[in-house]
Amino acid sequence: MPRPNRSLEAPWIFRTYAGHSTAEESNRLYRSNLAKGQTGLSVAFDLPTQLGYDSDHRLARSEVGKVGVPISHIEDMRTLMNGIALDQMNTSMTINATAAWLLALYIATAEERGTARRLLAGTTQNDVIKEYLSRGTYIFPPAPSLRLTADIIAFCAREMPRWNPVNVCSYHLQESGATPALEIAYSLATAIAILDAVREIEEITASEFSRIVGRVSFFLNAGMKFITELCKIKAFAELWEEICSQRYAVTEEQCRRFRYGVQVNSLGLTEQQAENNVYRILIEMLAVVLSKNTRARAVQLPAWNEALGLPRPWDQQWSLRMQQIVAFETDLLQHGDIFEGSKEIGRKTEELKRAARLELEHVLSMGGAIAAVEEGYMKRKLVEANSARLLAIETGEAVVVGVNAFTESEASPLGAIGAVTSIKDQIESDQIANLKAWRDKRDKHAVKVALSELKRAAVEGRNIMEPSIACARSGVTTGEWGATLREAFGEYRAPTGVTLHGEGEEDTTAEIRALRQAVRSLASKLGTAVRLIVGKPGLDGHSNGAEQIALRAAQCGMDVRYDGIRFTPLEIVEAARDNNAHIVGLSVLSGAHVQVVREVMNGLRENGLDHVPVVVGGIIPAEDVNILKQLGVERVYSPKDFEINKIVHEIIEIVDQRFEQTGSGESKAERRPNLAGSDAGLTKRT
Repeated sequence: MPRPNRSLEAPWIFRTYAGHSTAEESNRLYRSNLAKGQTGLSVAFDLPTQLGYDSDHRLARSEVGKVGVPISHIEDMRTLMNGIALDQMNTSMTINATAAWLLALYIATAEERGTARRLLAGTTQNDVIKEYLSRGTYIFPPAPSLRLTADIIAFCAREMPRWNPVNVCSYHLQESGATPALEIAYSLATAIAILDAVREIEEITASEFSRIVGRVSFFLNAGMKFITELCKIKAFAELWEEICSQRYAVTEEQCRRFRYGVQVNSLGLTEQQAENNVYRILIEMLAVVLSKNTRARAVQLPAWNEALGLPRPWDQQWSLRMQQIVAFETDLLQHGDIFEGSKEIGRKTEELKRAARLELEHVLSMGGAIAAVEEGYMKRKLVEANSARLLAIETGEAVVVGVNAFTESEASPLGAIGAVTSIKDQIESDQIANLKAWRDKRDKHAVKVALSELKRAAVEGRNIMEPSIACARSGVTTGEWGATLREAFGEYRAPTGVTLHGEGEEDTTAEIRALRQAVRSLASKLGTAVRLIVGKPGLDGHSNGAEQIALRAAQCGMDVRYDGIRFTPLEIVEAARDNNAHIVGLSVLSGAHVQVVREVMNGLRENGLDHVPVVVGGIIPAEDVNILKQLGVERVYSPKDFEINKIVHEIIEIVDQRFEQTGSGESKAERRPNLAGSDAGLTKRT
């Protein structure tokens, strides 16, 4: 780390969000990035770890090590942090439903090395409310999930004074299409729900509560609307100050301070002319570092090629160097706030505060964030906002360079085959073999005792953290911890927020009216409504694309069924069979596309549904497109396919062509009621 003039302000923490394949490979990447000047860790966990499954669980198939590192037990955590001084490191863990477990593994690993838990510094995201709204890695119903969040906060208040136990996350709200006002309002509603729950814990004193408020941090997004994003942060800070002083009577200025870290917008990164993303990332970063009064405490930047796949170490280095150049080569840290006193900044900030305050008051009038999640209100608002955002891109109202404007391009030398990291299939089998060996060598009686105590704590309402740490030391696995709490709390399927209107909805564009006529003509030929199943197989919870395809197809007159995230391939095949589907659309963004699509295609054949065509969407490398087509997939869509009307038109064509080939419009199977038009069918799983 350079040592500039000591009179300069210290820079923010430099991070990259990283983790993949194995704990050993991820540790190698972390140590390499730290050697290059990264000053904090930001750990990405794979989906089975985030959802409380072991790597050999049937639902983990093809998901192991794809979007993060698999951590199945304490030996994996030891390997992940090998050679890293935990008492000197600031570690951020993007983990929510299983936050208590991963923090327990981290604590147990540190204490094995002789590092006291009170010396550990870092953050657990631990904001499960936004998982119901955007990212989808929730497990339990909202009430027990909120209780686990409060347990971590109460534990850290007593045991880990340097740890940020919750990182209220608006990042994924913006990724799901939230306007700045919605992003502010729903994040603050989440923080209120969490702090209200903590305040109900009897052993928390008033002075402890103030310190707890002071340890609440936020994790924000920054998009391309530079002035709006800068003002959004100022509005966040001022409203947070207001809530802390008025709602919670926090008197210490330091405890009311709005503390936040940032990852800039990955949603806005484009597959087309991906090299342009470097400029986007820089502009977005400037929105959160230029204003000294509201400067981020930590920044992590995506890589230029994240719309193509998993970045390589060199790509992450490029993003890290961007932060270092701004911090150390410019004079940014030598001056005060260059926006202070700006009338335009003040005007825009007040505008955002008014809009956010109105929406926050509405959510609180409903009973708060938990009630708004259970009723589906906040999710519906996000889906509607995202629909408006995408329509603006489709129509050209919102310009995206290289996508809907200035599309002529030279071939990029950066985007050739091999421009992203590929996770080998062998990674999963090796992880499973190591997991089985771990189970064989541990003390099975100690595991049984630890899990029994964990369940008692859960059922009796005691704090979950110490029993979780005991489980970590005893060799309990992530799947065993998750299964035990599933027994205690049950599982949950959140409302989709997608209300599928048919042709009764008011016409919006001539193009949609033309698509409706095409759907009517096809339905007449078929002798029945055109039926589309939109499915999310596997553990991937990023549902934006699936939601918008379902909405637009229904708007164009199709009979659409979309029941949300995390269905098995078999469940999707059964839905296609029982609803006499004419076409199935699959959305997979976790890298598990080949395996889950193969299982769906095999299931369709085994059920006599060979005549039902399949289309697939996701972040799918070019080399995998041919594999999917060899499996029988009709079309493969990637982020470059932003014109939803064009996709719906192609779906109509595919169904028409298949009917001409097979004459199959309606099967003899009895059709179940379509629940996609409401959330009535989206029930709690136990």
